[in-house]
Amino acid sequence: MAYYAPKLPLSRDVNTGYKMLDNLKDVVKQNFKMLILTVPGERIMNPSFGVGLYKYLFEQIPSVELQEAIKEDIFNQCSAYLPYISIRDIVFETGAGSPYTTGYNTLYVKVEYYIKTLNASDVLEVSVSESTF
Repeated sequence: MAYYAPKLPLSRDVNTGYKMLDNLKDVVKQNFKMLILTVPGERIMNPSFGVGLYKYLFEQIPSVELQEAIKEDIFNQCSAYLPYISIRDIVFETGAGSPYTTGYNTLYVKVEYYIKTLNASDVLEVSVSESTF
């Protein structure tokens, strides 16, 4: 069986040493998640890489302007680093009362995207909160 990348976060596997991704769709999803969570300046030798969703965590998320800034950041990063992805929709959920959050200091982003080279659609759901920071 062909393996494409280690599954993050790293965890042990008795057969391969580490759990691996054996499906290109999962590799794309993992790469996309890393792009969204990586803070610019965090990646060595590439300081412009990453959206850094954590930097928006304590901002006034309900504002339309901030949501548009996050969307623009995601679109720009994808076009630069993941050109094989076409974003279809980005949805935000925040604060208490949201079905995806546990408190006010939580940001939930759902991105629907299309992988051009695989001719496949997928959804990435990322939630960051003060407890994961």
